[in-house]
Amino acid sequence: MPHWRRIRPLRRSLSALALAAAAVMTPVAAPAASAAPADTAAAPDTVAAQGASGGGWNDYSCKSAQHPRPVVLVHGTLGNSVDNWLGFAPYLVGRGYCVFSLDYGQLPGVPVFHGLGPVSESAKQLSAYVDRVRAATGAAKVDVVGHSQGGMMPRYYLKFLGGAAKVNALVAFVPTNHGTTLSGLTRLLDYFPAAADILARHTPGLTDQVVGSDFLTRLNEGGDTVPGVRYTVISTKYDEVATPYRAQFLSGPDVKNVVVQDLCPGDLSEHVTIAMTDKVAFHEAVNALDPEHATPTTC
Repeated sequence: MPHWRRIRPLRRSLSALALAAAAVMTPVAAPAASAAPADTAAAPDTVAAQGASGGGWNDYSCKSAQHPRPVVLVHGTLGNSVDNWLGFAPYLVGRGYCVFSLDYGQLPGVPVFHGLGPVSESAKQLSAYVDRVRAATGAAKVDVVGHSQGGMMPRYYLKFLGGAAKVNALVAFVPTNHGTTLSGLTRLLDYFPAAADILARHTPGLTDQVVGSDFLTRLNEGGDTVPGVRYTVISTKYDEVATPYRAQFLSGPDVKNVVVQDLCPGDLSEHVTIAMTDKVAFHEAVNALDPEHATPTTC
């Protein structure tokens, strides 16, 4: 292949990586408070106000005889507690679930786009939030549903922060359980160590999710799961972010790995839409939350 033909795709890949880094490291010119500490970042009154505008979730007076365990939604990288769940949260509320969502991984001066802080610190925020939901609702355990990083990060909470005693099930849309190559872009970091260092210092939540990271090595040592928790992974073959998609799968007891195209071959959802609009994925997630009343998931 001529030299210039090899260089052109490399330049496009570098440009995409640079734009992604710039997008998350450049403060947005909008009035916003600095990131709050973990014990106040997701205060019930703040989150309730946000959730109310998104479809009736984050109601701390919610009680459900049909589904007594609250569902805690955990957004993905660059997501937030509202935008990530504008489709799925009302879907759950409409089926009688008490639904709650938090913001985590905030960086100072970066509003709206969260999930960028160290994943281990984000797991501490999740831990505090689950305790808050349990205290408000009186529930002994919750179910957790996460998207992307939000499907992987709770595993740190379950494994290292005592979460296994407080969580019944973890349902994960396209989680970065064993890291991502970002469709090959992360391999470029080996050739540009200065860029890798910038990303690690300014957006550790990104580099923690790269295949082979120290964080993922520790997370996955000794097995993917912990006893007492049911795990469901819902993936799509067309994922362009958490790649390769089979790296999302978990192994171990009480694990179910689902590919939406195995249920509906015509499903074209990718990394974002699977958690926002895909009713096939939504139905399979509800089956995972209430397996005793599961029904066939069809197109």
